[in-house]
Amino acid sequence: MTESHSKSRKQAEIAFGNVQSQFLARSRAVEEVDQTVRAREEKTLRLREAREAKELQDRLTAANALAAKQKHKD
Repeated sequence: MTESHSKSRKQAEIAFGNVQSQFLARSRAVEEVDQTVRAREEKTLRLREAREAKELQDRLTAANALAAKQKHKD
């Protein structure tokens, strides 16, 4: 059975479809931004951990060098 709809209903359905499309597009954009932010935060964390490990290694190397220098003076 074919239903015929009024002109105003057809316009309302078209308007609703447009709003729905905009909403879905906005949702996809927000998801992309969220993914970008998460990736940036993960990378920042990895880089921070690598930097802190290097700084620790540098401090240990310097402490060992100082201890060796002190030992040779005695």
